[in-house]
Amino acid sequence: MKSVEGGALSFTDLFNLPTAVDVRTAARALNISPAMAYRLINQNTFPCRVLHVGGIYRIATCELMRSLGIEEMPVYTTDSDTESDG
Repeated sequence: MKSVEGGALSFTDLFNLPTAVDVRTAARALNISPAMAYRLINQNTFPCRVLHVGGIYRIATCELMRSLGIEEMPVYTTDSDTESDG
């Protein structure tokens, strides 16, 4: 398998994606080449639902993350008691 242009997305990168991504970005998240991603789309075997909008393919980030086994977004909170004076 050819290496993916730009390298695979990191865990942090995944959580900074917009609501929907293009095929190239989805391919990076899945660590496959864009050519392989288009091949899977054409064979109806892409690992998540693909939207065809205005002549381009878009993949919902939440579905992409589910296909990667990521079900929930991490939640980070700050403790206001640790930030207050004394």
